[in-house]
Amino acid sequence: MTQKVFKEKYPIFELIIGKEETSKKSVDEIIDYFKAKIDAHPVATYIATFDHYAHTTSLAEGSVAEGIVAAKNIVFCFGKELPTPEVMAVRPRSIGVSDLGDRFVIIFMEAPNPQANEAMETWSKALKEA
Repeated sequence: MTQKVFKEKYPIFELIIGKEETSKKSVDEIIDYFKAKIDAHPVATYIATFDHYAHTTSLAEGSVAEGIVAAKNIVFCFGKELPTPEVMAVRPRSIGVSDLGDRFVIIFMEAPNPQANEAMETWSKALKEA
């Protein structure tokens, strides 16, 4: 798992998994895996799955980078408190899953909650064993 800064301001975590490194064969299988993790978590709540690839390719001026054959986000929330209105700016969470033909890219923005980051990182890394 790599931590980096996207567009010089967004802290993100990225994990690239070769298709030979996981039993998961598609973006949908990985999204289902994350949904099971979210459903089993004592605090996390599933919100939606967004097919970013379908959305973008449906637009007259949509553009998808060469090599991306599927891309979805699973949207969920770890929030167990609402201390200020400002926290709404950093919720809910999303994990992006892209298929680049020979590999999957799992990516998410760093959360202000260390436990949320730990869970998302653990879930993502476990894909290599799943």
